[in-house]
Amino acid sequence: MPSGHETARPGPWMAFWRGVVRFQSDKLDPKLAMRNTIGVTLPLVIGAATGSMAGGLIASSGALNVAFRDNQSPYPERGRHLLQASVIAGLAVFLGSLCGNSHWMAVMLATAWAFAAGMLVALGQAPGDLGTMSLVMLCVYSGVPLPLHQAALSGLAAFGGGLLQTGLAVALWPLGRYAPERRALGALFSTLAGTATSPPADAGQALPATAQSNQAQTTLAALAREETVESERFQMLLSQAERIRMSLFTLARLRIRIERDRPAAGELEILDRTFELPARILQALGEALTSGRTPADHSEECRELDELADQLRALNTASPSLEAKLDDARRQIDALVGQLRSAIDLASNATPAGSTEFARRESKKHWTLQWRGTIATLRANLNVESAAFRHVVRLAVSIAAGDALAMNLGLSRSYWIAMTIALVLKPDFGSTFSRGVLRLGGTLGGVVFATGLFHALPQSLWVQIATIAALMFVLRWIGGANYGIFAVAVTALVVYLLALKGTVTPGDAMRARAINTMIGGAIALIAYAAWPTWERHQVADAMAQMLDKFRAYFHELDGSYRRNDPYAAALDRARVAGRLARTNLEASIERAMGEPGISAERVSLLKAMLASSHRLAYALLALEAGIAGSSWAPPRDAFGPFARDVELTLYHLASALRGSRIEASALPDLREDHHALIHSSDSQTDRYALVNVETDRITNSLNTLSGEILNWIGRDSIPGIR
Repeated sequence: MPSGHETARPGPWMAFWRGVVRFQSDKLDPKLAMRNTIGVTLPLVIGAATGSMAGGLIASSGALNVAFRDNQSPYPERGRHLLQASVIAGLAVFLGSLCGNSHWMAVMLATAWAFAAGMLVALGQAPGDLGTMSLVMLCVYSGVPLPLHQAALSGLAAFGGGLLQTGLAVALWPLGRYAPERRALGALFSTLAGTATSPPADAGQALPATAQSNQAQTTLAALAREETVESERFQMLLSQAERIRMSLFTLARLRIRIERDRPAAGELEILDRTFELPARILQALGEALTSGRTPADHSEECRELDELADQLRALNTASPSLEAKLDDARRQIDALVGQLRSAIDLASNATPAGSTEFARRESKKHWTLQWRGTIATLRANLNVESAAFRHVVRLAVSIAAGDALAMNLGLSRSYWIAMTIALVLKPDFGSTFSRGVLRLGGTLGGVVFATGLFHALPQSLWVQIATIAALMFVLRWIGGANYGIFAVAVTALVVYLLALKGTVTPGDAMRARAINTMIGGAIALIAYAAWPTWERHQVADAMAQMLDKFRAYFHELDGSYRRNDPYAAALDRARVAGRLARTNLEASIERAMGEPGISAERVSLLKAMLASSHRLAYALLALEAGIAGSSWAPPRDAFGPFARDVELTLYHLASALRGSRIEASALPDLREDHHALIHSSDSQTDRYALVNVETDRITNSLNTLSGEILNWIGRDSIPGIR
């Protein structure tokens, strides 16, 4: 827990500058850098050896742009994305070169392309990056006008370079087909081991292993399209990891409650041991999945966990309340042992050494439904209230303005203006201004660095190619960790590529690059300053979306409770959707707190709302885990009104965040509902006792969150919230 003398959170401008200089070491990836370097350098080597340097440069540029879409995602998804990027790169080179013969046609094409590329941010980061890459390619090659047949050949050369990069990225697919999936699951299990070693003590904190669970969900999403035994096995491993996560979380909460009853009791020693053993197993599973080795036998640890559950079962206490908590803990240990045994068996067969047949559960969603969802998302963002649409307008107008300015000033190499605008301009304040600062500073640094290299190194063709290879490796290895390093490396790299082309001297290239980048960066920053999209105005919608997902999760939880079906697939999907929405809210709040002009009171309120959302998530997860581990009992009549009013409260709060007016009578009195619930039957019944406790937490967290939301939207209080 933070101490009372904890250092105050930095102000928005300090947070902004920290983002500028931040170095993300977790993004260092030398293997990816090496294969991307080979993809960019090999066409140059072939071009130099065959005397076809022009074709080699175009293929190399295609490989360079496709390289920015390369990552460590699963091979099918990686190959599909890189192939799409290769096609778009070839098309951008072809259309850019063809339309470059008419300046006004090039401007209109770039503006239209910018609008389409900008809309892709509404579909996610990966589509947005693809749109930016294609826009950059189009802008660069619009400055190299060619006749039809040469433009077509250039497009094919760029496509070929992209295919080369794609081939290198998926070359190890036959040898390690599911390596990315195993790594993601391995990271999740290893993080769960840390959770077992140090369980969370504060329900206001973010739930442990959230980032790793989200990453595993994203990585394994592509497997839903595969009709294979391995796909089923990895999905089941992920499901077991989710249930282990909930069991550990519930045990940690139970331990805290038991310690409050009997702080020196021997029962705590048993519970502490129940965390040590799963931690050992989970760490071993994480290492085995990451390395691809078959995990060791853990039957002894599982047997000891069974004995610990029996010890709890044999204890006699004089306190009915403590007895109920110990029974809950024993059931959670029983469930945890089963989950661990299943995970061990699945992990043994998820490595290359083993294979076990499993049945498929359900088929993939039809592709027509996927396209309908995509089109619906894009259509929903075609309004000025959408951050994506505002970004689209800023981007298209800025590209058109940059092209028009370059034409009027007669600037050489003016495509750097449009390229800089595309790279700097982002939907949010932090990314746009931090990238703007780093892009401008990095460009100047890159020009100086390239100048020094030209003077220090021999100016032979092969030395230049070797320098390009070194710059590309640094760009892809370290550039992802800090955008300033990226800007320096990419500036020096492009200057060297232009020097290889031979149509412009290095000095001219560097001057043009510096001047046009400054102009493009200034246009991007001015456009954002003139019509900003403040994240603090978007955070309410992110909160509303999270409440909608929580309402859907609670609805499925209510249904599974009534049907006595704690393992329903719909419940799993609703839980994952709720967690993703909460993660999105965390990111939105983080961006909002880094904006200038937001008051300390608003920052404090945002942090309080986030903590309340964590407490609500904890309560919902504990209710699900407790229902799954307790003996069945029919829901009490009073549970129906409580469940209905929880959903109603979540609905009204989400509506209020979207601008609807809340009347005092609209929010139900959850405390009164809970009072009726706990007095409706014998509270010592296992399931009823658990439901009483967790619904009390739901009531507290929702009432607190209600007050905070009403403060955020400008209504300080409302009767009935206590």
